[in-house]
Amino acid sequence: MKCAEAGNMSNGLFSHLLKGAWLLWQVLFVAGTGSKLWEVPTASFTSSSNLSEGLHWVPHCQNRHPQDRVRITADVPPRLDGTWVSTRCEVRPGPEFLTRSYTFHPNRHLQALQHYYTDSTCGDPAYSLLIWGKLRLRQASWITSGGTEAEPHLSKVGIVVHSVAARQRLASGLPPVCVGLTLGRVVPGKLYELYNTRAGRGCLAALGFSMMELGLIRVEMQHHSHGGKILELFLGDIHTDWTQRTHYRPTGYQQPLQNAMHHIHPCPVCALVYRSSEQRPPVLPRRSAASASLAGRWVSQRCETRPTVLFLTRDFSFDPEQQVWEGIYRHYSDPFCSQPMFTLRASGHYAQGNPSSKVLGATEFVFKVTQVRITAMEEPTAKLLNETRPGKCGRAGGWEVGVEQDLTPTHGCTVLGIKLPHKEFELFKFEPDHRKHPLLFIGERPTDGSSPDRPQKRPTSFQAPMVLCSGGERPHHQPPHHSESGFNSKQVQVEENKKYQGQESDG
Repeated sequence: MKCAEAGNMSNGLFSHLLKGAWLLWQVLFVAGTGSKLWEVPTASFTSSSNLSEGLHWVPHCQNRHPQDRVRITADVPPRLDGTWVSTRCEVRPGPEFLTRSYTFHPNRHLQALQHYYTDSTCGDPAYSLLIWGKLRLRQASWITSGGTEAEPHLSKVGIVVHSVAARQRLASGLPPVCVGLTLGRVVPGKLYELYNTRAGRGCLAALGFSMMELGLIRVEMQHHSHGGKILELFLGDIHTDWTQRTHYRPTGYQQPLQNAMHHIHPCPVCALVYRSSEQRPPVLPRRSAASASLAGRWVSQRCETRPTVLFLTRDFSFDPEQQVWEGIYRHYSDPFCSQPMFTLRASGHYAQGNPSSKVLGATEFVFKVTQVRITAMEEPTAKLLNETRPGKCGRAGGWEVGVEQDLTPTHGCTVLGIKLPHKEFELFKFEPDHRKHPLLFIGERPTDGSSPDRPQKRPTSFQAPMVLCSGGERPHHQPPHHSESGFNSKQVQVEENKKYQGQESDG
């Protein structure tokens, strides 16, 4: 396989460092089993209890209290019934700012509500899309371990524009036929049909609209040591290239939605999104600014998934005084990050730039990678690296399991697609979590595996947030509740029943 083909596996802070991960996966797992990568499983689903996975997940954070230990399980196929909502203002490539509320019914019907905004705080609604359809679960994914492939069938898509200004902005970006057929007669606040099974999808494509995210699904349940449960719905990732997003079949995930009955507490955004409608979009409260200092150690909150099957955790340290950084990327072969493949340790310098003109509250950075060290965590990985030519990837024949090697003398590693030194243009954002602790959002990696090595390729969306580990003992977490003032489980159940009854007539 050529190095370029490995690009789809790139991820983490510096995508070029990881282009060889796909090669490792192909050689160690796909070729080793003799299976074709795109082969579809033919066996029907067995009992979900037989396919339930579980693991105690503890972030690499010495300051975490033992009470924070969480056991995570995931059933294949997933159980989707209920309503799932955004927990914060979501940022998609473009950038686009939105909140989502998706309801799945036992009869396979779904009703999805997407609210789009003009700002990165989701405080100024532009328009809302109401989507009706059905979802058929297919089989466990061969591409993304732990995920389930699904097939959505849309029946109708309606649009509600929330202001004259929003209608004008939409009209300026849509083909004349769409403006003439739909937007030309739109009155703010009224629902208009944008698509049905008899009409074409041209106007939807012009909006950049796609429900391909429903093609890959995973549901995780967090079992906390104090007995609380949190349910999260992971849907397929959105392609970072606007021209590819309407037909891209996802292999990674977006940030999860949380179940309205089992969500983290407190979550005021959950309540606002749950109670919203196409005529009444949620207006999210402005969050107080989190700490704007990179100083300290930041780690992944969960096992993370990247497009085309790569599972990893990230562990970054920043020194603003010296403007130096170090990133540790631990790579695994499973969605619970329990089977290590290799560890990559990168370091270098960085410079802080201007506030972003595209994403309010975000800041531009430039990072330079000057050193990379690799540790093979299993014998097949060490064997593969030992087969590289002398001078192309560390000390020839010197790779051993558990022994770190510096790639600086060989200016990188050709088989892993690593070239040193390297520069990337980044986007960072700080935001407080539900307990006012700072989270760090780092720019999303290009889906095609390329590197943001030019200012024009700087990210406009983010990866999963990282949590600050150092800088003092963190307060012990209280048990997450399934309700909050004005948003309790009984009320949710009553409102769910009303929604289901209202949908029965739709067939």
